[in-house]
Amino acid sequence: MGRTILGMLVGVVLAIAVIAAVEMLGHRFWPPPAGLDPTDPANEAAFAAFIAGMPFAAKLTVLVAWLLGTFIGALAAAKIARHQTAAALLVALVVLSGVVGMIMKVPHPTWLSVAGLLLPIPVALLAMRLVYRRSTLPRVP
Repeated sequence: MGRTILGMLVGVVLAIAVIAAVEMLGHRFWPPPAGLDPTDPANEAAFAAFIAGMPFAAKLTVLVAWLLGTFIGALAAAKIARHQTAAALLVALVVLSGVVGMIMKVPHPTWLSVAGLLLPIPVALLAMRLVYRRSTLPRVP
């Protein structure tokens, strides 16, 4: 149980770190307007306008951040945990909760919303499958 919890924690932390790193990289190429604070509720309309005006590649970078974060977090979680599927899926569910929060807070294009909601679980299962350890029962003579 302890390894599974540790795997889940490491996976979630890695997923969040990877998502933040990829999104920060995206902000270097497509920076938000000066003075726009996305954490300030008074700027929600300006932030929504910024999202709407972003080029396709910038929006694709957001999707890549979500999926890469899910993949790396789920891979680490499954590598550490004894219950690999549960650990990988928990990472995907945490990322999904973040995606839902972002979609509810700021309108995203439909394709980005749908992909962000449908792909994290299959990506986590793929990552888990890459490190899957089959537990074998001892043979009974």
